[in-house]
Amino acid sequence: MSEQAQDTSPVFSIEKIYIKDLSLEVPNAPQCFLERDAAEISLQMQTGGEAIGEGVYSVVLTLTVSAKVGDKTQFLIEAAQAGIFQIRNVPESDLEPIVAVACPNILFPYARETISDAVTRAGFPPVLLAPVNFEAIYRDRLTKQQTAAAPHEIPIQ
Repeated sequence: MSEQAQDTSPVFSIEKIYIKDLSLEVPNAPQCFLERDAAEISLQMQTGGEAIGEGVYSVVLTLTVSAKVGDKTQFLIEAAQAGIFQIRNVPESDLEPIVAVACPNILFPYARETISDAVTRAGFPPVLLAPVNFEAIYRDRLTKQQTAAAPHEIPIQ
């Protein structure tokens, strides 16, 4: 294969995966460890990406997990799992889906492990987060953007 042909073939590679930020709070310790009722777990998720060089992108997946029994918080954990990805020779129209879907799909198992490990080390049973369909989230976001951008008709009376 010629050197010129190699230069134009699409490239997608993981350069680095790391924890950018990790925060754990157990505001009602030690009393919360005496609680026998099951905690209600909630998850909030946020993704973001930016170019940090020519064909190099930083993507961050932030998961916030809280556990409550009644109105008392047992724990609150936030993990920002990040990755540096090399993405080259990809059509501009494919770049956003790669950063919004493919990269978070790679980061999520690492973030899930980080959350589970930190919660266990804090003295709680592990939190096992269900898989996330980032493609469906991306499509839903696009649909909402298109709906919001569509002109609204005003009836003429």
